[in-house]
Amino acid sequence: MGVVLSIINESFPPKSKFNVEDIPDLSGKVMIVTGANTGIGKETARALLAHNAKVYIATRNQGKAEEAIKELKEETGKEGIFLKLDLSDLNAIKSAAEEFSSKETELHVLFNNAGVMAPPIEQLTAQAYDLQFGTNVLGHFYFTKLLIPALLAGARSSPDGKARVVNTASSASLLVGGLDFNTFKDTPARKKRATIMLYAQSKLGNVLFSNELARRYGDQGIVSTSLNPGNLQSDIQRHLSTLEWLLINPFLYPAKYGALTHLWAGTSTEGVELGGKYLIPWARVGTANPVAQDAKLAADLWKWFEEQVENV
Repeated sequence: MGVVLSIINESFPPKSKFNVEDIPDLSGKVMIVTGANTGIGKETARALLAHNAKVYIATRNQGKAEEAIKELKEETGKEGIFLKLDLSDLNAIKSAAEEFSSKETELHVLFNNAGVMAPPIEQLTAQAYDLQFGTNVLGHFYFTKLLIPALLAGARSSPDGKARVVNTASSASLLVGGLDFNTFKDTPARKKRATIMLYAQSKLGNVLFSNELARRYGDQGIVSTSLNPGNLQSDIQRHLSTLEWLLINPFLYPAKYGALTHLWAGTSTEGVELGGKYLIPWARVGTANPVAQDAKLAADLWKWFEEQVENV
């Protein structure tokens, strides 16, 4: 019953007390938004640019990124910067981090927003991980790990002594009772799982990663939060069946609403106090899956992450 109530609370939020107009001037702040060419990421980038942040649009499709950058410049007068990032390929992630580091020494906010939902079960990452866990969780872990020096430098240069990492999860994270490490790569155990449940597992992984990042780096100035952005009209649903889409479509909100919780975590004064928290629509502190509070599981997951990227 607790899970049902939590999902209802997250699915039908009250009017937001935080709005885009509440974002402070972000001049001098360097930010990355993964998956910023569409959906929530694009709406997040739009608001950041409008408030004078320097925004890197991190996505794998340069054509779509350039279209988004052009549109956002026409609307805000500010130009985002394309950063080629394929989160389904560890080598490509390393190249993206190196490209960013060649241009910037500081990073003030990292929005780990990109993701994939319920793709065909045969789809894998370049290194043969489950596409959802490999992209949504491992990919963002590795990208974040490589950017830790820039985030620490960003924290040191900020008046409040903080840099922020905002990790996009989902209410689907409430639907699973743990992590099955045997399903992270292409195994018989993985093939037995419904692809939508592999998605839910990846979203729980996002929350566990975020909490462990807060434990490890919170005292060094990195504020790590995870969030459910809401049930939104987004490109992420492209793999759902027609029936699945018809069932959920009446309950979806425009993507601009989904950006509110990202922006609250990433830009507001209150945001610096949200380390280790799980946020829900619109711009509220919520209650995560109890499994996400399992410090041993989070530490084991972090250890697994490190083992996967050790020789990249």
